[in-house]
Amino acid sequence: MNDIRNVAIIAHVDHGKTTLVDAMLKQAGVFRDNQEVATCVMDSGDLERERGITILAKNTAVRYGDTKINIVDTPGHADFGGEVERILKMVNGVILLVDAAEGPMPQTRFVLSKALELGHRVIVVVNKIDRPDQRILEVVDECLELLMDLGCTDEQLDSAMLFCSGRDGTASYSPDVVGTDLTPLFQTILDYIPAPETDTQAPFQMLVSSIDYNEFVGRIAIGRIERGVIHTNDEIAVCNYHAQGTPRKAKAVSLYQFEGLARTQVNSADAGNIIAMSGIGDITIGDTICAPSAVEPIEFVKISAPTIEMTFSVNDSPFAGREGKFVTSRQLRDRLFREMLKDVSLRVTEIENATDSFNVAGRGEMSLSILIETMRREGYEFAVSPPRVLYREIDGKLCEPIERVVVDVPADCVGAVIEKLGSRKGDFVEMNPVGSRTKATFLVPSRGLFGYRNEFLTDTKGEGIMASVFERYEPYKGDISRRATGSLIAFETGDSVTYGLFNAQERGALFIGPGVPVYAGMVVGSCPKAEDISVNVCKKKQLTNMRASGSDDALRLVPPRQMSLEQCMEFLADDELLEVTPENLRIRKRILDHSQRMKAVMKNK
Repeated sequence: MNDIRNVAIIAHVDHGKTTLVDAMLKQAGVFRDNQEVATCVMDSGDLERERGITILAKNTAVRYGDTKINIVDTPGHADFGGEVERILKMVNGVILLVDAAEGPMPQTRFVLSKALELGHRVIVVVNKIDRPDQRILEVVDECLELLMDLGCTDEQLDSAMLFCSGRDGTASYSPDVVGTDLTPLFQTILDYIPAPETDTQAPFQMLVSSIDYNEFVGRIAIGRIERGVIHTNDEIAVCNYHAQGTPRKAKAVSLYQFEGLARTQVNSADAGNIIAMSGIGDITIGDTICAPSAVEPIEFVKISAPTIEMTFSVNDSPFAGREGKFVTSRQLRDRLFREMLKDVSLRVTEIENATDSFNVAGRGEMSLSILIETMRREGYEFAVSPPRVLYREIDGKLCEPIERVVVDVPADCVGAVIEKLGSRKGDFVEMNPVGSRTKATFLVPSRGLFGYRNEFLTDTKGEGIMASVFERYEPYKGDISRRATGSLIAFETGDSVTYGLFNAQERGALFIGPGVPVYAGMVVGSCPKAEDISVNVCKKKQLTNMRASGSDDALRLVPPRQMSLEQCMEFLADDELLEVTPENLRIRKRILDHSQRMKAVMKNK
């Protein structure tokens, strides 16, 4: 099949993958000359557009000459590593994209190691060469060092290297020569990435690497055909390498191939092609679709286990059921288990003796916050606990996950970052000055990073860049203080008023303004002291015949601190929950009643 190439684009977050795919689609003639095209056209989800990150791996295809190039755009954030791991089985080579100023980052190391394990060929593309702070030659050296660090073969070390500007749509073979278009990139893919090895005479076999869902046809299986030919309405068998048993029978109702951003329905497809197939209701990622005459499951790459867990439970606050459309434990359970079918790196377990709570484990806070935000927009109402790490027992010792953290900060902020990460049991690995900035690497326990991102931005005056990726499990490092501040807790239920807020703001920073419904036990602000304080934000000014309401000075309130979902998750203390509804995010105490809460505190002491 010399007229097909299957390639994935892998990189760290914000190094320009999706922008480069935009340019490839435009120069391959996918769009009309007068067609209005959004930037980052592959980021089709609302959350992806809002946050400017890729969350789901997506397929597209372009034609260069007589060759069809199937391209998979992958997420760059470490928390979505499960997306990258599973699609690497679908391609024959990868384009490793590296920022010309930042160089290889933690996620670059992670996805590259997975690609090298599978023996894929690598094309290194140094992107954003038009940045004023580019340092192309140093980045090239760093890429070669990374390849050697990861134990690549001689052939992989001799990777093709290109220099691109994804925004301008140019590529060249030399950093000194400015390119005019992406022809060098297309040509290198044809010359360097091998065509898929195929056997069209053998019985049909295909590994499902991705799942899509359509309300009309149900689940759609996406994968590369390993061998043989499939026709519409052919009888097929579904089996799984890790679940031995009787194969399930099904029928290939519809077949689709990728052309540009669209799917084209076809009557047949042969080995080497990446296709989508509908008609199998309970298909999951990792299943093998075979001809009934030769049922042979393909070994599926074992996805790395999750490292962080949160408890999702039914909302039981006084405001429960007011804003959400789906509020029952059955609806919550169905939604979480449905998500697990799409996201292979997610684990959902039911808690014994608790019918309304579920433990949800994922790769990191980001992956779980995306799930929470997605469910919230769908109309779900629920409560979540603070994130906690998953410990393991290795050789009789309690071990915890360690993250490789790379920070890029102004030189005068390095001391503050080293001090803070040191107090969180972080080990300093290396430090390199890059112009007026410094790049430092640490190995930090995952739980040491909870709640640190806001502090990091404050310490670096908003100029710091921090990236982390799971490294390994190490013996337990000891206790780490979670939060140095306390909470301001509403004392009674009602609507917040200016008079009550004015008196409460002397105690700390408030999260709410006037006219906001609150209930007893709800957290309405943070206190600089390491203790919780109850405040009455519903307290009104008592008017008597001795004074009039207009004769006193006007009360001036400090603007409340607006918290995003991630900031709320980072703020949570161990005895708090985050109430998530389609309209509001409320932080609350697990025990709402003040007297019962005080009894529990005294008991713990």
